[in-house]
Amino acid sequence: MGTLRIIAGELRGRRIRIPDTASLRPTGERAREALFSILGEAIRGARVLDAYAGSGAFGIEALSRGAAEALFIEAEASAFEALTANVERLGLAGRARLVRGRVGEVSLAAEAFDVIFADPPYRGGERAPFLELAAGLLPPGGILVLEREGRATAVASERLQPYRSAVYGRCALDFYRRP
Repeated sequence: MGTLRIIAGELRGRRIRIPDTASLRPTGERAREALFSILGEAIRGARVLDAYAGSGAFGIEALSRGAAEALFIEAEASAFEALTANVERLGLAGRARLVRGRVGEVSLAAEAFDVIFADPPYRGGERAPFLELAAGLLPPGGILVLEREGRATAVASERLQPYRSAVYGRCALDFYRRP
């Protein structure tokens, strides 16, 4: 089992455990640092969704940096187990909700999030459907960060405005805002 370091905030320097699972592709430290630099103060007090959460690196980092609460959704068993252990070990259970299931099958009808991060499988065609799902979960001004393979093109949306893209090695981050 590997680890990732929490970059900043109240949990700075603590480690998140990452299971050795071929389906997981943790967002690297450099990309996460840039992502949170771009988000800036938008994360403070925010309700955050970490979709396709894996070990929870994004949501845990957001909580460390002052997010009010986070919902983590993960379908893969060993990743969900590691996520659960990470949240408990770091004392975040009071501000985190964990749901085991596939993102498109989890009921989010009554939910609203200020910031959503999604790292769907690079292959599988889930980015475009997730983009439209996310548009319904964001209030005006809400932000979606969608990770993709660096060589792939960004997905367009009729309901969300893209405002920034950045490539970090093999991954790229696309930033969208709900007008």
